[in-house]
Amino acid sequence: MSKLRYYAAPKAEDQAPRLPKAIHSEFLRTGKIMRDSEDWLADEKRYLTYEEVATRTGKRLEAAGETTHQRINSFHKAIRFPKVVFHRTLDGIPHLGYCHVTAARSSFHDYADVPWAFYIANFNADIGGEEGFFKRITPQYGRMYFAVALKPDPKQRQMVIDRSIRDNGLLFQTADPMQALKNVLLLGARTSALRKIIASM
Repeated sequence: MSKLRYYAAPKAEDQAPRLPKAIHSEFLRTGKIMRDSEDWLADEKRYLTYEEVATRTGKRLEAAGETTHQRINSFHKAIRFPKVVFHRTLDGIPHLGYCHVTAARSSFHDYADVPWAFYIANFNADIGGEEGFFKRITPQYGRMYFAVALKPDPKQRQMVIDRSIRDNGLLFQTADPMQALKNVLLLGARTSALRKIIASM
């Protein structure tokens, strides 16, 4: 993929309405080509560095993460998740990234007390590869919600994906925000009564 270039579009309030050119232009009147500054777009287009783009992307992702966390915790007083909001942007394409929203522990099926984390992303991709976690990333904006099982890694001294669960550690992946909400709530529901309420949403 060729290297992307980003530029800052002028704000709407900065664009003063321009009067249409007169029917008899300066060229017709004098024979000279007038080069007014309003005829040039160079001052309107300022290219952004990758760091500037990453900063803007991060702010948007974290705002979405905050809103998502608030919606999850407002569903039922018996289900509460900690707010652990931080983001990462993708190398070489900083307009795309993902945001960690929350983390918790759950027991389900044959697995007990599994730590997991929930993320939102502003792109679409296949998830769960051995080499790189994201594969076939679309360069356009999209929407993706996913949760992965985690385990502590003593060598790296951090949590890593637990690929012993469902082969790739992926608990769910969806582009539907309502389905993502249900999945996260089901992971946090402690009783069968709560699970029935969530399943009927």
